[in-house]
Amino acid sequence: MQRHLAWLLAPVLFCICALAGASPVYHIVAYTTDWNTGEDAQLDKMDALIFAFARISGDQAALSSTAAEKLDRIVALKAIHPKLKVVISIGGWGVGGFSEMAGTAAGRQAFAESAARLATTHHADGIDIDWEYPGHHESGIRSSPRDRTNFTLLMTALRAALDRAGASDGKHYTLSAAVADGRFVSGVNIAAVAPLVDWFNLMTYDFCNSMTPDTCHHTGLYPSRSAPDDARTVDRAVRQFLSAGAPPEKLLIGVAMYGREFDKVQSLHDGLYQPYGHYGGEHAWPQLKRDFIDRNGYVRHWDALAQASWLWNPRTHAFITYDDPQSIAAKAAYVEAQHLGGIMYWEVQEDPSGELLDALWRGLHRASQTQRN
Repeated sequence: MQRHLAWLLAPVLFCICALAGASPVYHIVAYTTDWNTGEDAQLDKMDALIFAFARISGDQAALSSTAAEKLDRIVALKAIHPKLKVVISIGGWGVGGFSEMAGTAAGRQAFAESAARLATTHHADGIDIDWEYPGHHESGIRSSPRDRTNFTLLMTALRAALDRAGASDGKHYTLSAAVADGRFVSGVNIAAVAPLVDWFNLMTYDFCNSMTPDTCHHTGLYPSRSAPDDARTVDRAVRQFLSAGAPPEKLLIGVAMYGREFDKVQSLHDGLYQPYGHYGGEHAWPQLKRDFIDRNGYVRHWDALAQASWLWNPRTHAFITYDDPQSIAAKAAYVEAQHLGGIMYWEVQEDPSGELLDALWRGLHRASQTQRN
């Protein structure tokens, strides 16, 4: 009951039934870099579309002319899907300027006001901050030991600016944050930020990539038998955020609509958690189905402990880690078991037919129906 009252009392993005005994509603949030009319059928399965990305220009949130055209085209979808929310994400991997802008009160204030103005001008419904990552410079951006404090101050300024805009417009503008687990969370005061945001987008994918020395389940739910003790998983990320003070209903775990390939991999455990020679790139879901899953020498494996799938080519020693309908169903069940807010994914363009979205929607819908019955 407390969970439902919390959602009722807060002017949040999602419309939740807060009556005593009502079953929880799980939410689907999708990142997208563009939109094609062939994807319109997917909209009824989404609560929100997050457009990626706006950028930082000094102390201002800004959109290029091309990005603005794409955003306006996405916002126009609300005319035929009035329940859809469109959110503007600012930042992304390798996008700098956050640490410098957030380093002063004047910079934070100017940025917050410009972000709120961006949302109102383009008739969007909120702002998502994707600073990758406060206190870290792995992506090539500048960082500072004060980023942790300044991130909270920045989110405070953004919440206030969006609330002022909402008071004028008679609506609630959402504020969310894309965040990562493990060492990357050291620059975020989760307990202080949690009251400011409507939800956290947990980027529970890319646990291994071109910057890591070994293969892995890049979006695995639980640890594999062959995983090292410090292996990142969805469950460990959720527990890290919960123990730091994040409300479970504000946590949306991440699903990947793409796989990551690693080549010249050592063959132990069919390539799982093994060193590799070089990184082979990303493959969107349609390409995985067309060229890799049980094709061209690749054999699909299922890790029952990790609740994750992977591909292994014993001839070429190539390894691919990815989400599929089975692993997505496991994540939907996990959301129900942990009473989380739902699932977000990256991104629409890598699942153009909505096949993985369908699996995600069915899993969460089934969970809602189970609770209701």
